[in-house]
Amino acid sequence: MKKILALAMLCCASLSALAQAKFGEKPKLVVGVVVDQMRWDYLDRYYDQFGNDGFKRLINQGFSCDNCLINYLPTVTAIGHTSAYTGSTPALHGICGNNFYIDGKKTYCTADDSEQTIGSNSTKGKMSPRNLLATTIGDQLRMHTDFRSKVVGVSYKDRAAILPAGRSANAAYWIDTKNLCFITSTYYMNELPQYVKDYNKVMAKNKDVQALGDTIGNSPLCGTVTTDMAIAALKGEKLGQGEATDMLCVSYSQTDVIGHKWGTRGKMTDEAYLTLDRDLARLLKALDEQVGPGNYLLFLTADHGAAHNNQYMKYHKMNGGKWLSKDIREEAEAHVARELGATKPVIGDIMDYRFFLNHQSIAEQGLKAEKVKDCIINYLRTSPNAMFVADFEEISEASIPPLIRDRAIMGYHPRRSGDILLIPESGYYEFGPWSSPTGTTHGEWNPYDAHIPLLFYGWKVPQGATSREVHITDIAPTVCQLLHIQQPNACVGEAITEITK
Repeated sequence: MKKILALAMLCCASLSALAQAKFGEKPKLVVGVVVDQMRWDYLDRYYDQFGNDGFKRLINQGFSCDNCLINYLPTVTAIGHTSAYTGSTPALHGICGNNFYIDGKKTYCTADDSEQTIGSNSTKGKMSPRNLLATTIGDQLRMHTDFRSKVVGVSYKDRAAILPAGRSANAAYWIDTKNLCFITSTYYMNELPQYVKDYNKVMAKNKDVQALGDTIGNSPLCGTVTTDMAIAALKGEKLGQGEATDMLCVSYSQTDVIGHKWGTRGKMTDEAYLTLDRDLARLLKALDEQVGPGNYLLFLTADHGAAHNNQYMKYHKMNGGKWLSKDIREEAEAHVARELGATKPVIGDIMDYRFFLNHQSIAEQGLKAEKVKDCIINYLRTSPNAMFVADFEEISEASIPPLIRDRAIMGYHPRRSGDILLIPESGYYEFGPWSSPTGTTHGEWNPYDAHIPLLFYGWKVPQGATSREVHITDIAPTVCQLLHIQQPNACVGEAITEITK
């Protein structure tokens, strides 16, 4: 019996060695897939309803990291996409939200007025990755191959196409919701390739797409269109057909738009994920046909999860509710006026539970910024549904549980992240224009926002799963180690050895 066990272990070790990537070996193509607002438990919730060729294929034939967590705050789209591809966090890669401030100026994460739209007459292409301070997997791949590798990003959202692809990408395409076509920026090119023009003509003739108009993001059809464009890029750019490894970054955004409007439960969310499953199957089939089974390395993850709708929670007698930044702001301003004599607003903005002080206004009123900050913090600690409040500059010493404190530190960039951080009670979230009464949102440290799926599939990926804690920042170093290329230059993650060994 001992000899049989020893022989079995030797065979397993031999098979593992055969599967291990050797120096000089590379897949023809790397494919990154991000599903916007996908909670980890959706893999199980919809498992029995999935077909065999989409999510189930990745789960059953690939490797699942069942305890993948986001290790920073806040948990929002721009940061999640950036962190997955840089192996880093806002403290280092500088993308501190969908919107944030750079040296006092409010900035959309990918806005760039120095660029122009390519593909339509709108301003929706005035975008670039210039606010990104770190390299991505694609950037490292292109440098490693002396820029012979091609890297392309595709999504409904501009930020979800631009940030994953990186600063040196060949192209990034996103949907102009006004003109219902895929566009890009002069950052990448001066004219759309013919295959994009051809697909835009297909969209223009699609009656279902045209009927949706600028609400296309509310429909599962948005994912189908994204898949079609990704396949068009795969074929049009001949990705995986050259001597150097290429990369395709695909992000599905309709799941986020639908979640914000209809929440984590219900017919629309169900339809979104079952349609996405069929679209994934189509994408995998196209990859098999164009690149060949076993010739591409694919990972699938999410940029964040989502809380259950607060009314749903209350109905089932669980904690949860609205956190209203507008009311809190007015009350905090009134408190500063009473305590310090302020006659003008001292809070510039509140985003993702972060307070940005108006330092110019504070100085003009002859007030001390530190006293204003302390005054606001003292008030916020007494405000409804606030669990913890901290001065970002002193957060390492704050009386906050280490797990939350460490994530806040990893999300803090001193010139971009604001002055004060508030942590709401579990189940409470900010109720804003992006979240309907029946919908939901995200942004917090809690498992509903921070526990995300992570699946690897294809080239040199073993079949299996692990419950070991890994992080969104571990994706990039894992892919880079499999490719034997250097990690992105601000990477803080670690390669997942169950996959790379």
